[in-house]
Amino acid sequence: MIAFQNIKTNIITTATILLACTAVNAQNDTVRYVGKTLSNIDYHHGQLSPAVGVHATQIMRASREHPEKADGFGWTYNHQPMMAYWNNTFYLHYLSDPSGEHIPPSQTLLMTSKDGVTWTKPEVIFPIYRIPDGWKKEGVEGVAKNLDAIMHQRMGFYTSKDNRLFALAYYGIAMDEKDDPNDGKGIGRVIREIKKDGSFGEIYFIRYNRTWDKSKSKFPFYTASKDKGLKKACEEILSEPLILQQWVEEADRDDELIPLQKPYKAFSYYHLPNGNVVGLWKHALTSISRDGGKSWDYMPLRAPGFVNSNAKIWGQKTSDNRYATLYNPSEYRWPLAISTSDDGLNYKDLLLVHGEVSPMRYGGNYKSAGPQYVRGITEKNGTPSDGKIWVGYSMNKEDIWVASIPVPVTSVVTENVNDVFNNLPDGQELKLWNTYDLSWASTKIEKKADGKKWLTLRDQDYFDYSRAERVIPFASKMEAVFTVKPEQNNHGLLQIEFQNKQGLPSVRLIFDSDGELKVKNGARLSSVTKYEANKAYTITVKLDAKNRQYTIKVNDGKESTKIFYAPTDGFERIMFRTGEQRHSPDPDTAPDTDDYDDLPQTGKLIPEAVFNIESLVTKKL
Repeated sequence: MIAFQNIKTNIITTATILLACTAVNAQNDTVRYVGKTLSNIDYHHGQLSPAVGVHATQIMRASREHPEKADGFGWTYNHQPMMAYWNNTFYLHYLSDPSGEHIPPSQTLLMTSKDGVTWTKPEVIFPIYRIPDGWKKEGVEGVAKNLDAIMHQRMGFYTSKDNRLFALAYYGIAMDEKDDPNDGKGIGRVIREIKKDGSFGEIYFIRYNRTWDKSKSKFPFYTASKDKGLKKACEEILSEPLILQQWVEEADRDDELIPLQKPYKAFSYYHLPNGNVVGLWKHALTSISRDGGKSWDYMPLRAPGFVNSNAKIWGQKTSDNRYATLYNPSEYRWPLAISTSDDGLNYKDLLLVHGEVSPMRYGGNYKSAGPQYVRGITEKNGTPSDGKIWVGYSMNKEDIWVASIPVPVTSVVTENVNDVFNNLPDGQELKLWNTYDLSWASTKIEKKADGKKWLTLRDQDYFDYSRAERVIPFASKMEAVFTVKPEQNNHGLLQIEFQNKQGLPSVRLIFDSDGELKVKNGARLSSVTKYEANKAYTITVKLDAKNRQYTIKVNDGKESTKIFYAPTDGFERIMFRTGEQRHSPDPDTAPDTDDYDDLPQTGKLIPEAVFNIESLVTKKL
């Protein structure tokens, strides 16, 4: 009896030790955030320092009233973009519904770009799918009648070993607006080739849900194809655990192809130098696989130090052999930030990628505010030649954006600014500028009639603005000289702000809509001078943080002294923006509700205002 007790005790002790070792290993060998910076949700930018040189571009602005300027349909729920790079071309597809999430009809649209800046009009790649009348979904009340499928996919593209590009999507079933189309009881996953000439191949199913009646399928199963290359690509996909893990939400709950059959959402991954795979899921859950995704060391746990709610997190290896994660570092879906790591496990910084929350113009089911659901280019789906990180995301589940982030990722600039745009190499003028470039309010280098290049901010967007920002070396005492040529003086405005590292301004100049250049003095504005259309104004500003004052001089006019409207220890950012800074939504704004109405005048265009910036030069004093 004593011997048995000793054996039992030894077994328990051994098991306890193994569990403890597993816990220790999981704790040591996991993704974690070791930095000190946290986001402040009272600000859309989170008071985060920007990653230098990020270009954020709105590639599809939803408009029910002007579909010709949008997607051609006027649909206002647009979400979940996926990206690939193939044949020297960027590919992005996203799912779209007329107004709200999980409310049919639904389709997936594709956009392409050669440079990541200019994109084609959206084109339907996976069309509306009619569910046969009389269909009953297992475990859900109701019978289908004039009902269309809902598109929902966490995987977008696959580049085959034969270097052919395929798009993938999923047709789910939602019997009503509160039903779940990714509950494993939908129709199935589809695949379609994208050819080099831009045409598409036929659509095939690659995997059905078990509850679906295959005889009612609109498209054939891939094995019926006469294209041996397509069938080979499908077999490659069906044998790759890391690809299949992305299917878990829509797949049968006991699908034998899915390695980890648990409800962890929006899987992304990257490889470490030793061959291990880092997995990331919503809520910043993470685990490690040592066998290519066939199994995982531990059940996904929250990455220590990471802050992330029910929105996607993206991870990848960068072109400088480091690593990056992109996500919303808050319980909200703002801001969009990037964190970098030397070893793929320990993330040490938190920098801003997208710090604006545009007004949600259109109401809709389950719409959330902010730049969200970020996705980059998965391993083996191409590497852009510029070495940048490229990601796609949606704003408010309404507009589609892409952002490029230069590598190496940094928030620091060490040299004074000497940006005379006409003197800079073509294509490199905005290398160190952060831009917010919209479909109806652009931020671009333009060559004017005189042949000179200017940084041009245009704005005809009633709800939003264009913006350009330059990070500068920290200075408590400095001078900035810039030249602005407005093309009008009876509408529009341009604000110029001098900000600290966290994006908090202390000085604001305004080319106002009444034809006056003004400065902000506390709650009031005071006039500096009148301005004329199509006349250049060279403005010299000398700032002294210690004494909370600055001087301003316009052209050869008299220098005047002003007081900061907010104190600061110094400056690291200069912002040009064609609208008033937004502060809504905020942490106390009510969440999305069923009865959210469209904003008034959603289709309104305003007279275009154009401001041209010739140069910006700074120096420390």
